[in-house]
Order: sequence, then structure tokens, then C-alpha cells
Amino acid sequence: MDICPNCGLPIETCICKELAKTKQKIKIQTTKRRFGKIVTIVSGIENDIKGIAKKLKEELACGGTVKNNTVELQGNHINKVKQKLIEIGFNKDNIE
Repeated sequence: MDICPNCGLPIETCICKELAKTKQKIKIQTTKRRFGKIVTIVSGIENDIKGIAKKLKEELACGGTVKNNTVELQGNHINKVKQKLIEIGFNKDNIE
């Protein structure tokens, strides 16, 4: 049986990822891009950024990408993104 070096629990019951989610400071903002298009930018996510970006794109039915450790979503989704991040397991007090 493998043991996690961080928390000391077996790998199957490791809680390190859940603890990391509660400590991250996430910032959500919108910017205007070329031709007046609005983009929602989510920064501050450290673990599994591509997986979280994929979940957000599926739930919000929009396109997006991961650039420079930020998630860029097409359209104005500030309120919806905050709700989805809380559902995923992030602490609502750490989301701006």
C-alpha cells in the first residue's frame, strides 16, 4: 500500500487535493478583447487547471482555453463561474 508523503494517509484516502482547494485564492474578472468580445478570466487555480477548465466549459456551454496558468472563457460568466467553483469544492470566501 502506498502512502502519501504530504498527509501520511493511504493514496486511496488522500485529502491533499481537497485541502489545497480550500487554501487557493481565486480571482475572476472580465476583459474586452478584439472586436469588443468579452472574456472571463479565472486565475489562481493551481492543481488540475486543465480538468477544472474542461468542467467549466462543459457546464457553461462556452469555449475557452488555458493560458499562463489562467482559464479564459468566452463570454461574461462571472456569477456562474463562482457558483460552479463552489460546487467543485473551492471555498467561497477565497473567490473574488
